[in-house]
Amino acid sequence: MGGYKNRILEVDLPTCKMDMTDVPEDDKRRFIGGSGVAAKLFLDRFNIHTDPLSPENPLIIMNGPITGSTLPGTSRFAVCGKSPLTGIWGEGTCGGNFGPELKFAGIDGIIFKGASPKPVYLSIEDDKIELRDATELWGMDNYTITDFLKHRHGKDKKPKVLSIGPAGENLVRFASICNDKGDFIGRTGMGALMGSKKLKALVVKGTKKVEVSYPEEYTTLRKLLVTKSRDAVVAQSFRSMGTDAGMDLGMMTGDVPIKNWSIGEDFQLSANLGGPSLTEKYLTRNHACSFCPVACKRVVKIDDGPFKMEEGPGPEYETCAAFGTLIMNDDLAGVIKANEWCNRYGLDTISCGATIAFAMEAYEKGLVTKKETDGIDLTWGNIEGAIELIHKISKKEGIGAILSEGTREAAKRLGKGAEEFSVEVKGLEAPMHDPRGFHGMGLAYMTSIRGACHLMHLCLGVEQGITTYPEAGFQDNYIGQSSEGKAEMVKRCEDLGIPCNSLMICEFVAWTLSANDLAEMVRVTTGFDFSLKDLLSCGERTWLLKRGLGNMMGASREEDRLPKRILTPVGEGAAAGSVPDVEKLLREYYEIRGLDREGKPKKEVLIKAGLGYLAKKLHG
Repeated sequence: MGGYKNRILEVDLPTCKMDMTDVPEDDKRRFIGGSGVAAKLFLDRFNIHTDPLSPENPLIIMNGPITGSTLPGTSRFAVCGKSPLTGIWGEGTCGGNFGPELKFAGIDGIIFKGASPKPVYLSIEDDKIELRDATELWGMDNYTITDFLKHRHGKDKKPKVLSIGPAGENLVRFASICNDKGDFIGRTGMGALMGSKKLKALVVKGTKKVEVSYPEEYTTLRKLLVTKSRDAVVAQSFRSMGTDAGMDLGMMTGDVPIKNWSIGEDFQLSANLGGPSLTEKYLTRNHACSFCPVACKRVVKIDDGPFKMEEGPGPEYETCAAFGTLIMNDDLAGVIKANEWCNRYGLDTISCGATIAFAMEAYEKGLVTKKETDGIDLTWGNIEGAIELIHKISKKEGIGAILSEGTREAAKRLGKGAEEFSVEVKGLEAPMHDPRGFHGMGLAYMTSIRGACHLMHLCLGVEQGITTYPEAGFQDNYIGQSSEGKAEMVKRCEDLGIPCNSLMICEFVAWTLSANDLAEMVRVTTGFDFSLKDLLSCGERTWLLKRGLGNMMGASREEDRLPKRILTPVGEGAAAGSVPDVEKLLREYYEIRGLDREGKPKKEVLIKAGLGYLAKKLHG
């Protein structure tokens, strides 16, 4: 097999014992790698009923077979475990450079078990692997510790660093994990899981190559796919304006949430917060993840003013919406500064911005007073107040301690109807794409394994017409504000999108390729006789596996829902009066997926997918 190193490092943190293991070849064929293999490992070896912050909950870092292969978009890796935020299966993925470097060190993945009695970090330099004391590093923000460890371990070659900041140390439920300052595993609180293990950082340097099974075919395919990825229209847009290029178009199509999802249109906000404004005012240069011809990352600088900032990573679209339109702030410099603080502390900008929008509405409705905020003015648009709240959330001070639990739990604690404006699914705050403008996204939010999610499927690109995969059975065009045909579309988007998180390829790059291209990447790298049909079967099997994990952790049909705020039509904008037909979408989806009345995959569906062992656990 090419692509794999066939080595998974297991680290027992209480004893500092380390071993090399691997997963069966059959699991690699059936789940490929990344979060698919991680889910299978969790089901086989760990207690699904454990508390997410207990030592028994593993932290699993996993590459895919094409990670580090130099095919376009192959920089990603997954971090998985039971989510501290949602209490069900959690996973996050990240680009940047850590995943490839881990592969260059000869390792496919790492499983951290137990919890260290004191802060530690893991150092890997090819075959030299050791746990080192991190007591002096505890309390450092992500930027500081990254610089420190690169200096300490970078005599001949700068290492790649994965770290948590104070938010992860303090077990903020939506804490993120940072890769070299600029890339983050944000969703589902994997930073809190890492913090619960007293694991401050990982430092990796490697010199090994990634071997492929069919070198000549691989070389030919790579040249073709690099050209396709570089020259695609969406890639050119991202290269010139970053992911924030979607702000203006999203405002025109009803995709952008405004004022905690209560308003449908505000073009002044999008004009001030969108890609052109970011590029013109603050961009210093582009940046790319390893092996990516798109280069969508923004590096920015603010020369003066209250939000002055040295050159550093700029915000993505999600952050510009979460700390912009969602809280009615049009000051882009303030968004950039909020992004920097979230990066330093290690906070998911989607959940953090959504939680602050929730707090602002609670403030407006009198559920939270200025006394309870310690004097912070949480009126709409006050980005200075939002930044003060970031500090409190990270440190779990005052009202920040309540908000650090996420909006679902914060709404329960506040009571008095606060649940009506908590916008989450399964406990995960919704990303910045409005299902009232695109009904398929609403179904994808409802049925997503980890909660409201825009990346564990390909719905964003397919439904908005950015990409299409006719060879995988998709239509040419989908009407956004229609629920017709969306159940089948979402199922196909999941079956094709889930393997992207097993292969570990960037979804934006996947938008520029065909479904057959994705299958070919598997074949020429691994040597598996993989067709598109095999890839889709793998996606379906992995979706069923993760769904079953969620069911056993407590997720049921009642969790397949949209929050009240999203089911309340807006009165203006492109999506005015539009809401997804939830009953129709779920009824058709359940039938297509083969789910029973409780929301579990039916026994015969699991057996047909080769998941008989899961069928026994779910159905007896």
